[in-house]
Amino acid sequence: MNLLVPSANDDGGFHGPTINEFFPDIVLFGGTPFEMNRIMIIRVISMIVLMIIFWIGTRRMKVVPTRMQSLVEMGLDFARVNIAEDILGKKDGKRFLPLITTMFFLVLFMNLTGVIPFFNIAGTSVIGVPLLLAVVAYVVFIYAGIKKNPGNFFRNALFPPGVPPALYIIVTPIEFISTFIVRPITLTLRLMMNMIVGHLLLVLFFSATQFFFFSADGAFKLFGAGTLVFGFAFTLFELLIAVLQAYIFALLTAVYIQLAVAEEH
Repeated sequence: MNLLVPSANDDGGFHGPTINEFFPDIVLFGGTPFEMNRIMIIRVISMIVLMIIFWIGTRRMKVVPTRMQSLVEMGLDFARVNIAEDILGKKDGKRFLPLITTMFFLVLFMNLTGVIPFFNIAGTSVIGVPLLLAVVAYVVFIYAGIKKNPGNFFRNALFPPGVPPALYIIVTPIEFISTFIVRPITLTLRLMMNMIVGHLLLVLFFSATQFFFFSADGAFKLFGAGTLVFGFAFTLFELLIAVLQAYIFALLTAVYIQLAVAEEH
């Protein structure tokens, strides 16, 4: 199983990253419903590591916490205070905290694999995981709205109060598209495209570095130092993006739920 991305072919020429990197060959269980490529393996490893960390951090809770317990508690407090309760308030924040916390840490861990050596690609850079999480957020958004106001949720969402009746012919289609179609699509694409772009940039810089150092002639080898510096700089930037996109995904999920349970619905 090749977890590294090649940067140059046997002809010695430079070949940049392509979209084919997001569709790697099957390496396990080929020809079965459980076949897995390296991205699927990365996703499974991310989930296992996430569960192990939380299991170790919470299996023996102490008044004076261990380092792992403190780390886990800090992460949980961040999701609770800065996302769930900040957007939904204490009552609804506590109610939807498990969902929001799960989304935040799952997206975060799968994003971080994009900068981990020998993985080199985010588990969220292929549409499966972002789409699944967006569908879950969408279903919970509708569920929360219907449970809050069973008879008025869809009516108030499609026919906002205070709008002149004659304008509903324009407003209602716009509200339907923006609320029930655009939201899950943008939630999916925002996460996926950021991870795709980040991966392509990192592969481009480090592929160029390998090419200049090992295949270029003469003074052209000096360009490898520049691409190496840019590669490390974008690695740090990609770490920031990984955390930021996890935060934004969980935050938008909380915002959509808040809109569903708001009093006007």
